[in-house]
Order: sequence, then C-alpha cells, then structure tokens
Amino acid sequence: MILSRPTRLTPARPRAAAGVLLAGVALIALSGPAFALDGTDMVRKLNAAYSPSGGSIGYQSIAVDGDTVTLKGASLNPLNEPPVALGDIAFEGVKEKDGGAYYVETVSFQDVDMAKDETRITARNLAIGGLQIPAIATGNSLDNILFYQTAASGPIEITVKGRQVFSANAMESNVSRKDGDKGLEFDASVTGIKADLATVEDPQSRATISQLGLSQLNGEMSMEGEWEVATGAFSLDDAEIDFDKVGKLSLTLGLSGYTPTFMNAMQQAIKAAEENPNKEQANQALGLSMLGLAQQLTFTTAEIRFDDDSLTKRLLDYFGAQQKVSGKQLAESLKGLAPLMVAQLNIPELQNQISNAVNTYLSDPKSFTISANPDKPVPFPMIAGAAMGAPNSIPTMLGVTVEANTGD
Repeated sequence: MILSRPTRLTPARPRAAAGVLLAGVALIALSGPAFALDGTDMVRKLNAAYSPSGGSIGYQSIAVDGDTVTLKGASLNPLNEPPVALGDIAFEGVKEKDGGAYYVETVSFQDVDMAKDETRITARNLAIGGLQIPAIATGNSLDNILFYQTAASGPIEITVKGRQVFSANAMESNVSRKDGDKGLEFDASVTGIKADLATVEDPQSRATISQLGLSQLNGEMSMEGEWEVATGAFSLDDAEIDFDKVGKLSLTLGLSGYTPTFMNAMQQAIKAAEENPNKEQANQALGLSMLGLAQQLTFTTAEIRFDDDSLTKRLLDYFGAQQKVSGKQLAESLKGLAPLMVAQLNIPELQNQISNAVNTYLSDPKSFTISANPDKPVPFPMIAGAAMGAPNSIPTMLGVTVEANTGD
C-alpha cells in the first residue's frame, strides 16, 4: 500500500479567513449608509407637511446618531415674521416606514426662555410623542397628514416688567385614531392657570377689576372632540374655561364638510394672503376665498353655556352702586327692560324664551344656555343668505333655544 504525501492546506486557511473578514467589513461599510437615517429627508418632509400652516422649521445643522436625529440651532420661521429660536430639537426613536414616511417616538425641546422689550416667556419640559410625518402630505387620508399622539408642557410663565401676569402648571393634548382609521379623536387641557389682572395699566380699568374681585384669576381649560376624514364631520365637545369665583364657560360645536380637501384649500388661501405684500388686497382675496370655502360646510349643532360662580351678583352690585341702587334693585330693573330690548330684535319666536330666561337667571343666577339644534343639518350658504335677506329667520332655521338654570 502506497501512502500519498499529505496536502499542505494550513497556510491557505488564514488567508481565506482574512479574505472573508475583509469582504464582510467591506460589505458592512458599503451597505451601512443605505440603512442610516436621512435626517435631511425627514426634516424636508416635516416642513412639506407643516408649511401649509404658515411657516417652516429651520436649523443650523443635523446630527444623526442611531435612531436619533438632532436639529442643532433650530428655529420656527413663520411667514413675514422674525424667526423664533428653539435651540436643539431631538427626534428620538425615529423609524422610516414603507413609502418614505417617518414615525418619531419622542420629540424633545430645550426649555423656552424668550424676552422681548419688557415681556419674558418661559416654558419647561416641552415634548411631543408619536409624531407621524407623511411621505407626501396630500391630506387625503390619515397616513398623509402630519399629526402627533401626545403633546405636553410643564410650567409656563409670562412676566411683564419682572412681574408674573400669567402662568400655568401644565398643558397636555392627546390625539388617537378612530376604529377603522375613519378619523381622529382628541382632547386637551391646561391646568393651574393663574392670571394677574392687577397689572392692567389703565387706572380706571384696574379699579373696576379690583372692585369686582377679579385681580387674581385661578382656573383651568379643557376640551375634547373628534373628526372624520370622509365626511369632514367635526365635533367640539365640552370645551370649557373654568375660573374660581367667576364661572365656567362651556362650548359645543358640530359641523360637517371639514374635509382634508377643505383644510388644504383654507391653508393655501391663508398662505397666499400672508405672502402677498399688498395687505389690503390680500385681506380682500382671503375674505372671498373664505366665503367660497364656507359653502362646503354644513351646520349641525352648537351650544354656549355659562355656569355662574358669584360673578353675576358682583356685577349687579357694582353697576347698581354706580346708579345708587342695590344689586337686587338693578336686577329687577333689568327684568323689566328685557322684553323691550328683545322686541327690537324682531324675533317673536324667541322673545318669550329670552325674557323668561333673563328673568329666571337674574332672580337666582346659576346658568344661562343658548342652543342651536336644527331638525336637520343646515348648509352654510343658507345661513349666509338668511343673514343678508331675513336675519330674523335664522333662530327658527337653526332651532335656537334660550334657557336659564337648567341641569343644575
């Protein structure tokens, strides 16, 4: 048996391994940029979606680190207005989606500290969550509009001449998709509001505010609503402004026709007006555009309600004292005048309602409500036509009712 000389393969193995390693490194190096985030593209698409609102986001440079895109020296650049410095903005958890859209988990802002003349504005802990940046902002579906899921701010403060005139503990808003992506639901709130009206410069106004006990206001604001893409049905529910020792003002509103097409047309009209150096001409064109666009809207419902928290009695006492009568006596005088004043409006269908509501409210101020609930939705052109030809027919057309002290 003849044994063959063994083949010498050992020296070749290191060379083969090194070749594979170098090839892998080269592949990674060459393929890396294809998978890296394109911060410039993201900001370009952000501005394309945001610019119809009348401005853009500027920056000095862009830094990309993993899934974080940071705009260095960012600014908000409104049309025909000086830029507003925003500092650095960090877009964290950025993901490029199919088709070129982007999803951003969190947008973090530096604390705001702006001063102009003798006014200073500060805000802390600003952040946006779940930001959706469309690839093409056509606005014809939820995937093609710019929106966020959450937005929040910590303490906000406005000072004038070193004195605080307004502050709020926190602001928050939330937006979510409806089932089947039919539209959006939203809510917002501002808590811990404080307003110092004692800083009003006019002495007479300041004295009036003081006597009415309105020098310091404390309250909160909130709202919620929803919007449907296909029909443009928009409802604003329970929008409230509530101040201690003043009262709560509530508003609800419903309309349809507020479609993405309508919004885009409205934004373009506003942008065109802002870009027009001839302001008189721009305002006229904008007015005509808005009249034309309003023809696409339909009114469904509205209500405004005031729940009193001792303000009415203070007003009656204050103005009564100026006429050298008591607040109760002034209220009785107003009750007698109400029918005469309402008769001048030439709306007999509502005359008794308004007179009775005023009488009830002045006797025991609790709430005053004006509602509009037509039997069926009313196109805005019909309302505009009635306003020009027969304004006294509008209350009947819209199903207006006036009540006092209901639901207390």
